[in-house]
Amino acid sequence: MEERRRFARTSAIIRVELTNPAFGTLIGSTRDISDGGALVMVDNELVPPVGTVVDVVFKKVVGPVNAQPVAMKVMHTHKNTLGLMFLAR
Repeated sequence: MEERRRFARTSAIIRVELTNPAFGTLIGSTRDISDGGALVMVDNELVPPVGTVVDVVFKKVVGPVNAQPVAMKVMHTHKNTLGLMFLAR
């Protein structure tokens, strides 16, 4: 199978908060991240549908990594795992 990814993925576990007015806030953590997006496992089985735009804050032990949420789009889902793509604002 031909690799179609444009960006190399890096395995990383980073806590995240995903927010959308339709469902509130979901808590999860990345499994990998790249310049194009992230694979995120959420603590909840109910996940937003493909195409949903979420605001994401990446967290570290003390405070957030990003001061302002970044917009990301749900590209695919499987159970409680989301494939998210970074969007330009």
